[in-house]
Amino acid sequence: MCTSSRTPVGAAPRGLGIAIATAPPARGASRGSCERGVPGLGVRQSWNFVGLDRGSRREDKKKEREWKGPFYFIQGADPQFGLMKAWATGDCDNGGDEWEQEIRLAEQAVQAINKLNPKPKFFVLCGDLVHAMPGRPWRKEQTEDLQRVLRTVDSDIPLVLVSGNHDVGNVPTPETIAEFQRTWGDDYFSFWVGGVLFLVLNSQFLYDASRCPALKQEHDHWLDQQLRTAGQRACRHAVVFQHIPLFLQSIGEDDDYFNLTKSVRKEMADKFVEAGVKAVFSGHYHRNAGGTYRNLDMVVSSAIGCQLGTDTHGLRVVVVTAEKITHRYYSLDELSEKGIEDDLMDLLKEN
Repeated sequence: MCTSSRTPVGAAPRGLGIAIATAPPARGASRGSCERGVPGLGVRQSWNFVGLDRGSRREDKKKEREWKGPFYFIQGADPQFGLMKAWATGDCDNGGDEWEQEIRLAEQAVQAINKLNPKPKFFVLCGDLVHAMPGRPWRKEQTEDLQRVLRTVDSDIPLVLVSGNHDVGNVPTPETIAEFQRTWGDDYFSFWVGGVLFLVLNSQFLYDASRCPALKQEHDHWLDQQLRTAGQRACRHAVVFQHIPLFLQSIGEDDDYFNLTKSVRKEMADKFVEAGVKAVFSGHYHRNAGGTYRNLDMVVSSAIGCQLGTDTHGLRVVVVTAEKITHRYYSLDELSEKGIEDDLMDLLKEN
């Protein structure tokens, strides 16, 4: 079971156990209102928290803030339907009119996850769900094909979706954010699982919010509230999901397309450290990377889809214990054929 804060725009009624905690308002609604419909849910279907348990009792939601013992989840990133063809033809702006390879890879990822026993607490996709930018050709078709694949995720495994630059645009606008919300769910929110607070950010606000400054202000205010909760040590751990990494290897590295600018990354990393955040999980780089900063683990996972380096198409298994967060990247073939290795499974048996 999980509980969420900043209510997702809605949820498909698959009867899973993700519940809602606190939330900022719908766009244009007063703070704390439930104008989106059922409290903790929305009036339109969302892909975030697919299977949200509409019948969750308040006491059940409260229990998700309590540590219950080790668990694990699966992180993936960048299925990005259409990029493999676009990258192969050298036309990343206008290419991408075929995505059969990505469909097969996404199907393999879902099949591998569905076979896992015990089941993960949730499956999070860290952005760039499709390649076509807002308003570009094939976006609708790519989205529909990815949704078809994601419908096959086991109904007992909640799905958490993070917005990426290809999902809301390199320079997002109120319109592109609204489209993402209509299609997938909220672009930022938080949720609880077994005493752990998870924060899902819209990293495009940290990259370039010049065309939506008011939305960035809302996002930043919400984040500060969430970090105060984490800083009060009201949770066993706090974990962040975002598409763009803070950094790829070190906090002082040069600015790059694949990281946040030095000033922004330092400000955000310091905020996270001071609030006690243990790890940030991201994608965007299409290669595995990462580093540490003041005990903050920056984890950059390669893609389910197109690889830009030497890594394999894969998923990351993340085990959460009382004292630490342990993670390992698996190729899709490895996870499909062998499952999770014994040393990680043994961590789940710790008291």
